[in-house]
Amino acid sequence: MTEASTQPAPVTSRQARVVALLVYAVALALYIELVEVPKSVYQAFAWIWLALIAWDVQAPLRSHLTFLRDWSIPLLVLTFYLYSRGLADEIGLTQVHVTQPIEADRALFGGTLPTEYLQAHLCGVPCVRQMPRAWYEVVLTTVYYSHFFVAPVAAAVLWKRHRPAWIRFMRRYLALNILALVIYLLYPMSPPWLASRNGYLTSDIARITGRGWYDLGPGNFQDSFSAVGNPVAAMPSLHAGIALLVVLYAWWRTRGAWRVLLLAYPLTMALALVYFAEHYVVDILAGWLAAAVVMWACAWWERSRTVPPRTEEPVREAAIS
Repeated sequence: MTEASTQPAPVTSRQARVVALLVYAVALALYIELVEVPKSVYQAFAWIWLALIAWDVQAPLRSHLTFLRDWSIPLLVLTFYLYSRGLADEIGLTQVHVTQPIEADRALFGGTLPTEYLQAHLCGVPCVRQMPRAWYEVVLTTVYYSHFFVAPVAAAVLWKRHRPAWIRFMRRYLALNILALVIYLLYPMSPPWLASRNGYLTSDIARITGRGWYDLGPGNFQDSFSAVGNPVAAMPSLHAGIALLVVLYAWWRTRGAWRVLLLAYPLTMALALVYFAEHYVVDILAGWLAAAVVMWACAWWERSRTVPPRTEEPVREAAIS
């Protein structure tokens, strides 16, 4: 992946684009209804590719095939991440940590566990997923599951509009995933819902991630996402880290005071993660720190590889004797 490559100019008419995108939307809806939510990395990349084809449906075939060339390396890296992530509690480097994050969160909040407090005050005791949902739970569930779409969609838009920007974004996105993978293998950790299930926390704490979407849509749509991943690959929180990474990258590339509004996304994601018992606050702080480190390290690496413009030596006139 070199930043010198450029994307071919779009050649699709507005009418053809609208028709192609409608066909794409119907096909995706039918796939979700009849098969499954495209949650694997291969499925996600395939549907991103089809969306890009629909956007520029009249472009020549060679233009569409550049996707396979450019996205093959990210696909391999993410596949490696996903399969390796499942080994966090199996390779035996260390035991699964349970009590340390509980103690850390209570120390941060004066002895109160944030997840327990939020579920008691925003849902009830005990909080059950099938209970009538509040409006804010619909918002929080939507924000939580946006994790699976925001970064890939942002990458697809960047790839189509400005390939060098896509390379820089993808470099950071993949680096964050790999950094998180290393930490998962070195520090497998039980999230709040699993600690509760195993008796380390009160049984009133429950994994209520799908409450906002419960009985919405076909079947248990929300459960298709909850089943993804290794439950002890929790420190740092990639949900929190990637949310901040996307915002930091957008902040870096945009101007204006309105950028402050972007911060609402990682903050709302953090609230959802703690409320739904998916993560402790310390996981979220670790995810944010990992995102900041990746942003800084990639920027430093890119600056170190930038060749400064060559300056011509001033021509010295020969001394006249």
